[in-house]
Amino acid sequence: MTQTKASSSSTVSRALPSDTTIAVAPDKQVDVRVYGRKTGDEVLPLVVHFHGGAFTSGDLDSGCTVANLLQEAGACVISVAYPLAPKHPFPQPLEIGYGVLQWAFKNRTRLAGKGAPLYLAGEEAGGNLAAGVCMIARDQFQPPVAGQILVSPMLDPCAGTASLRALQWEKIECKFADGWQSYLSCGRDAEHPYAVPARTQRLAGLPPSLILMGEEDPMRDEALAYAARLESGGLTVFQHVFNKVEQWPQALLEAPPPPCPCAAEVLEQFRKFFEVTRCQLAR
Repeated sequence: MTQTKASSSSTVSRALPSDTTIAVAPDKQVDVRVYGRKTGDEVLPLVVHFHGGAFTSGDLDSGCTVANLLQEAGACVISVAYPLAPKHPFPQPLEIGYGVLQWAFKNRTRLAGKGAPLYLAGEEAGGNLAAGVCMIARDQFQPPVAGQILVSPMLDPCAGTASLRALQWEKIECKFADGWQSYLSCGRDAEHPYAVPARTQRLAGLPPSLILMGEEDPMRDEALAYAARLESGGLTVFQHVFNKVEQWPQALLEAPPPPCPCAAEVLEQFRKFFEVTRCQLAR
């Protein structure tokens, strides 16, 4: 593997994001927002990022909190305005996401430097898409993915974990259950590992994972269960539960966003993950 050079996060953080439209297939285009670019001969982590919104809402603006933190951690970030359910159910968002990953790999020298390591990241429903696209890249043997970053990921349509029930017990409607119903157009989809990463039977070959969640997070239990499954499969997993955060993951999805309740801690986790995984690639 090509040894990557340390980058200056302060240089990256000053770059203003820019919106553009890219072609991921002859008849498919998608809007993306690019945060940061390499300067000189530096090499940055290149992250394809998916916003949250329970599959049915959200946009590039609502994804800016996590994307900005990834940029501040030293990465060049491509945030994706993937098509939303129910008009665009599984597998359409994943197909677009994988197309953007391929585009990022082809353009990585221009965006992040020669041999830039490629990552996938997402919060809430975006975490599901990041995990699913990561599996596609593994099964297609391209492009190489250095790691996946899953923040409060939606991974299981059962919607019956203790952490989810604790946050939803007073409510008649559950936006997460409704989101799953819109995303999965038929019962067979719920058995597909790309749609429901929590139920996949094959974990071998996945890259290192960083999984973050809040203590009072509705996604906490399914995120912890997925981390445990990855670890039991002999894979490298870094996980962290934030104890003093409120309204996660909703606090990450609002536009314009209020200050992230644990931005400093999230930033530290991102930086550590980039450092460790890049060192592994350099060996």
